[in-house]
Amino acid sequence: MGFKDVNNKVDFVALERDILEFWRQTDAFNELRRLRAETESEHGIFSFIDGPITANNPMGVHHAWGRTYKDLYQRYYAMQGKNQRWQNGFDCQGLWVEVNAE
Repeated sequence: MGFKDVNNKVDFVALERDILEFWRQTDAFNELRRLRAETESEHGIFSFIDGPITANNPMGVHHAWGRTYKDLYQRYYAMQGKNQRWQNGFDCQGLWVEVNAE
């Protein structure tokens, strides 16, 4: 029993398009929402307070890290069967933009 050859020249853009098409065909996100809505009374709703990516500076790598962790937490809780608001909130980081604009 041998292993199949793996192509070392992966077209990541085409792969991403294939995945997005699969999600579209299966309506994956809405199916997840439907399944989690059925468990709402058992598990409650998980709400995640999130802020804008950048409040007053250009995006840095630390902003990407934060967004990644926030996305991972939401996916983790969805996999644990928790329903969510499915819309990130804001934690007043935008206030500093308003202060600078004034």
